[in-house]
Amino acid sequence: MQIDKTQGGWAIASLAIFAVLTVVYVAHARDVPSGPSGGSALGLVFGAIGFGFMIFAALLGARKRVPVWRIGRAQSWMRGHLWLGLLSLPVILFHGGFHFGGTLTSLLMWLLIITVVSGLFGAVLQHYVPRVMTTDVKLETIYDEIGSVQRSLREEADRSVEALCGSLGFGKSAKAEVQRAGGFSAARTMATASGGAAVAAAAETVVLSEEERAPLRKFYLSEMRPFLQQPKRWRARLANADQANGAFSGLRTLMPESAQATLEDLEDICDEARQLVRQKRLHHLLHGWLLVHIPLSLALILLGAVHAVMALRF
Repeated sequence: MQIDKTQGGWAIASLAIFAVLTVVYVAHARDVPSGPSGGSALGLVFGAIGFGFMIFAALLGARKRVPVWRIGRAQSWMRGHLWLGLLSLPVILFHGGFHFGGTLTSLLMWLLIITVVSGLFGAVLQHYVPRVMTTDVKLETIYDEIGSVQRSLREEADRSVEALCGSLGFGKSAKAEVQRAGGFSAARTMATASGGAAVAAAAETVVLSEEERAPLRKFYLSEMRPFLQQPKRWRARLANADQANGAFSGLRTLMPESAQATLEDLEDICDEARQLVRQKRLHHLLHGWLLVHIPLSLALILLGAVHAVMALRF
């Protein structure tokens, strides 16, 4: 969800509601010598309004799980979730006269504060992370297929190196190649069609001597293959774009002209592997905050209902 001018209507409405409720609260606080309280008539009204806002915000989850419910547009629900959820915090503070009260009410207030803060953090992430992903992950793929694509990249690299250095003893998977050809590699295939054709042609004709192939074989087995197997390793030289560029530049000076196209393809494979790691990290960042926000929201609603029942009965 982007935080842009489309949020204007909800932002203005929320500010107007906040202004009205603030005026009402201040006027009431002046007329009550002992200070406002949650048990007063106005305090109960504030509590009902604030809890209603929280219920609306919580219903977004139900709306997402049952998409056949044609109750308003999904974007409207998202904006209402953001703005009414945010507005619930000052309204509940008005409800209790800015006092946290006993154990249950104090727990509720802290739950509300943390839930609202985590929601704002998530809104900021949803605004900026997609932009970062568009810039940093130009070859983005379907998240659930990242593991298959990584295996396909590794197998393509094996074949390219084996074409010059002979068998490396690694297995191959036709299924993984089909998945890559129909998914993640489409953008790269179009962008490097001529380079790929050159590598394919070279793979059929180039035969390197033992001395010529030694630098590539050593580099691949000691650095590149381990990196492709565990691309998340921070200490791997190939995990850093600048260091990887330096590594391949040095390797090019040691390899004959007939191997240069293969080295270019291997460097592209490392770049794709880095982008996949970057995509996974951004995905976890974009969705990980929900592991905090959703459980706290559910606990807040349940304990809020308990608090309301206890307050009305006792």
